Amino acid sequence: MAEPLSESSSWAELTHECLTNILSRLTIEQRWRGPMLVCKLWHRAATDPSLFSHFDLEPRFESTPTESPAWWSPEFETKIDSMLRSAVHWSLGSLSLIRIRHCSDSSLDFVAQGCPNLEVLSIKSCANVTDRSMAKIALGCQKLREVDISYCHEISNISLALIGKHCPNIKTIKRNFFNNLDPSQHKGIVPDNYLNSCPQDVDSEAAAIAKFMPNLEHLELGFSKLSAKALSLICEGCPKLKFLDLFGCVNLTSRDIANATSSMENLEIRKPNFYIPRSVFHTERYGHWRLYDERFQTDIFRI
Repeated sequence: MAEPLSESSSWAELTHECLTNILSRLTIEQRWRGPMLVCKLWHRAATDPSLFSHFDLEPRFESTPTESPAWWSPEFETKIDSMLRSAVHWSLGSLSLIRIRHCSDSSLDFVAQGCPNLEVLSIKSCANVTDRSMAKIALGCQKLREVDISYCHEISNISLALIGKHCPNIKTIKRNFFNNLDPSQHKGIVPDNYLNSCPQDVDSEAAAIAKFMPNLEHLELGFSKLSAKALSLICEGCPKLKFLDLFGCVNLTSRDIANATSSMENLEIRKPNFYIPRSVFHTERYGHWRLYDERFQTDIFRI
C-alpha cells in the first residue's frame, strides 16, 4: 500500500479538480489499485463522478492472451459484481457505457436502478445473468443503443423483446455463441455444463429482434443455429441493417443468405466461412461432404 502523503508534499496541495484531472489519465485498473489507497483526499478524487461516465474492463480482458478458467469461478464473479456496484454508486447516474464480463443479476439490478443514462451495455460471458435482471435493464435504461449479450446462456428472446419494446434507440445487438464446431477452444476453460447449456431456440430470438427492433443497424449472430426462415424474418423486420455477422452459422447456405438479403443493397455481411478441424470433420455429425456442398466454408475447407 502506498505511503500516506506528508503535509509538506506538493501532491497534498493539489486541488480536487487538479487531482481529478490527473487521475482521469489513468486506466480504471490503475486508479483502483493505486490512488484509491493513498489517502482520503485521493480516494475522493479517484471516485469523482466525472471519472465514471464509462466503466470499461474489456481492454483488461482482451489484453490476456488466453481466457482464464478462474474467470468462471464464483469468487471472480463476486469481485466483478463488487466493482460494478461501486462504479454505479460513484457515478451518481452519469454512467453511459459499461463493458464487463462475468457479472451476475445482483450487480445488474444496481445498473437498472442507478444508470438512467446508460447507452452501451456489454456483458459477455455472464453465466448468471438472466431474463430477470435484463427485464429491469430494459425498463430502467431506456436510452440504450448498443447491447452485447454474447455467450450469456440464461438470456432468452424475452429479454430481446423487452429491450426492443422499451429502448427505441437500440441500433446494435451482439448475440454471438461459442464455436460449437471446435469445442477444444474452450475445453478446460469454460465449464462443460455451461457449454452444454447453450440456447437452442435461437429462431425465437430472431423473431423478437425482427418484431421489436425495426431501427437495428448492426447485428452479430456468430455461431448461431439460425435457420433460413429466421434470417428472412430479421431481414424483413430490420430493413435498416448495415452490418450482419453470420460467421459460423452452419444452418445457412449461400442461397439462403442471398434470398433473405436480396433487397438490402447496402448491407455488409460477414459470411459463415470457418475452418472445420479434421477431428470434427470425421465425427458422425460432420462426416458427410454433401452437408457442405452449398456452404461458404467449402472454399476454404482444409484437411
